[in-house]
Amino acid sequence: MNSLFPLHHRLIATLLIVLFVTGCSSSRYSQYRDSAPADDIDTRRITNAIPRAEPRSKYGNSPSYVVHGKRYYVMRDSRNYVDRGIASWYGKKFHGHRTSSGETYDMYKMTAAHKTLPLPSYVEVRHLKNGRSIIVRVNDRGPFHDNRVIDLSYAAAKKLGITSQGTGVVEIRAIDPYEYHRNRTMARKPAPQQDITNASSSDYRLFLQVGAFVSRTNAEQLRNRLLAELGSQTINTGYSEEKNIYRVRIGPLVNVEQADQLATRISQLGFAEPHIVID
Repeated sequence: MNSLFPLHHRLIATLLIVLFVTGCSSSRYSQYRDSAPADDIDTRRITNAIPRAEPRSKYGNSPSYVVHGKRYYVMRDSRNYVDRGIASWYGKKFHGHRTSSGETYDMYKMTAAHKTLPLPSYVEVRHLKNGRSIIVRVNDRGPFHDNRVIDLSYAAAKKLGITSQGTGVVEIRAIDPYEYHRNRTMARKPAPQQDITNASSSDYRLFLQVGAFVSRTNAEQLRNRLLAELGSQTINTGYSEEKNIYRVRIGPLVNVEQADQLATRISQLGFAEPHIVID
């Protein structure tokens, strides 16, 4: 009996680590209503996160984890990570709760949640519509809502200008702290204290990708099925030379709300769940 006792404790410890990842993050994306703080904040008084070299957090960095039946694989390194997608935010409901890294969530700090980046990581998030950029420290897992790539703290979302609409089309770039400070030293620039606003934002188009196939015939069959169900939607079959596949996409779409509504409709019709693509 005594020989089994240490094993019992090891199993409990393993379970607790898993719960830090899934329990602290996935519960956010069940049915919930979040909100902004009662008192508005002046984002000019909130500075961007300052990248610095940090060891990986004790929690939230298992090689993989499962949320809602889907397995996610944590990146070993954030270097050269670039992605485009839809940013969302989380606020008052989760203020003071534990994040996947074991830290306490503070909606007034410049932090974010990401499904696969190592914890902690630093990223620049650029709003492709208004040209604003912010720097945040990734210390949580998520978002596990369909078609969202990063979940910003309330303060970060406010600085980026997405709190009123709830989402924004963004580009995310990982920051190497050593390179960041080396470049700033060479340029003799002070640490950023205000929002970074680019002179112009990138052009982009919003699509729903419903399928990707090696076979052109299979792609055309899916396109024809979608046309029969959806009618006059703009549905295209295009070949990706980079990935050697035929992709079936709907769009370009007007905004994120239209993409979300159409994705829900397509799923309800029995097709595979589509995902938003930013070109």
